[in-house]
Amino acid sequence: MTLRELIHAYFQYPAIILYLGLAAAAGGVWLWRPAPLIQTLASIALAVLVFPLAWYVLHRWVLHSQWMWKHKWLAPTWKRIHYDHHQDPNNLEVLFGSPLNVVPTVAIATIPLGYMIGGTGAAAIAFGTGMITTCVNEFFHCIQHLSYKPRYAWIAMIKQRHMAHHFHDETGNFGITNYWWDRLFGTLYERIGDRKKSPTVFNLGYTAEVAEKYPYVADLSGGVATGHPRRRNKD
Repeated sequence: MTLRELIHAYFQYPAIILYLGLAAAAGGVWLWRPAPLIQTLASIALAVLVFPLAWYVLHRWVLHSQWMWKHKWLAPTWKRIHYDHHQDPNNLEVLFGSPLNVVPTVAIATIPLGYMIGGTGAAAIAFGTGMITTCVNEFFHCIQHLSYKPRYAWIAMIKQRHMAHHFHDETGNFGITNYWWDRLFGTLYERIGDRKKSPTVFNLGYTAEVAEKYPYVADLSGGVATGHPRRRNKD
């Protein structure tokens, strides 16, 4: 896949179109109720800074939690937004997060902060910044999962780290583009040789034994798949 083909496919994805539309709408609210320049810039900067921390917290302690599958009403959400993605990291149908989960999360993380800084206009610009940051994050997430070979060392590095998270040890490298919080909390690993291969890298700990007690995800998935996703059809 070439970069041109990747960009073309990326901007046709409905979720990305929605996120860009919401960012544009947020910009319209700012034009209607503009915040002063300093408050506006502060809201943008804070939204950019908060995003990687919010992602790290959610990715590590929610998406990789072992409590969502225990509740019948949470299991479908966990299955859709992360279990399916780890079950088959090459399945492009679940590459992007669900907008029903992404948009409220970004709103909760950005709007209150912006409002405290500069009222309605600042809240709107903070939310719009969060949606743009989401689009940037998802673009690099595409690069990490699609058959595109990065030409730049930094992009190749973040792709390598993310692929290690999916195929070697899911308990580290929680970032997508920003691994500062991984470094701070001790979950960053540069090389797969630094850690043993995790037996739960594809099922996130939702094993057949767990499914006997908490069957909700298994019922929705038609069972519990085991082993490397590319080899399952050969087993």
